[in-house]
Amino acid sequence: MAAPAPVVRLHDLTRRYEEAGRTRTVLDRAQVDIQKGEFVVLLGPSGSGKSTLLNLIAGIDAPDEGWVEVDGVRVHDLDERGRTLFRRERMGFVFQFFNLLPTLTVEENLLLPLELNGRIGPDEHARALELLELVGLHDRAEAFPDRLSGGEQQRVALCRALIHEPALILADEPTGNLDPETGERMIEWLDRLVRQSGRTLLAVTHSRELAAHADRVLRIERGQLVEVSGLNEPA
Repeated sequence: MAAPAPVVRLHDLTRRYEEAGRTRTVLDRAQVDIQKGEFVVLLGPSGSGKSTLLNLIAGIDAPDEGWVEVDGVRVHDLDERGRTLFRRERMGFVFQFFNLLPTLTVEENLLLPLELNGRIGPDEHARALELLELVGLHDRAEAFPDRLSGGEQQRVALCRALIHEPALILADEPTGNLDPETGERMIEWLDRLVRQSGRTLLAVTHSRELAAHADRVLRIERGQLVEVSGLNEPA
């Protein structure tokens, strides 16, 4: 039996920018496969290209060469609307800033991805409450985001990223806006829920604590994606 195809495939991925009349190559023929259920962390200093890589995978930015495949689909073969729908249906996002809509309750924020995909019904409401139960927020479903702590808002954002059962979750500094103690608890929630759901996660971070939970740690070096063998290497 053939092995299942990777959820993420990058092939010769190249991205350049023009800066002050010079060409800067951020990614240079980068390649990697990420399998279903893997928890992968991407380390690197500011400006190394981590966010560029996430934007390329999400189809927000376009490569100069090479291709990105997510869940069997060449992302940049889709038109702009197709990429938007693909992100909505197959990807979940967790950001440093929680991006919850202040005029919606916690439950309504969770259900928004499903509403956009036309998938709202009793089962989806039950799924939202189940996820809130898993992160200890079952009693906050009717609360508005401004009534929640930063850690609680980030847990809601994590549930929102999972609720439509995406093939891939992209997390950009998911603990960067939390104090160390709350960030540590968030890492535990992230690890537990992603593994429990069997989803694939790629997280950009400076956090060694988050990296310690990963199956693999990658780093961008001179435009290449390099696997890190030990966390004693510089972040």
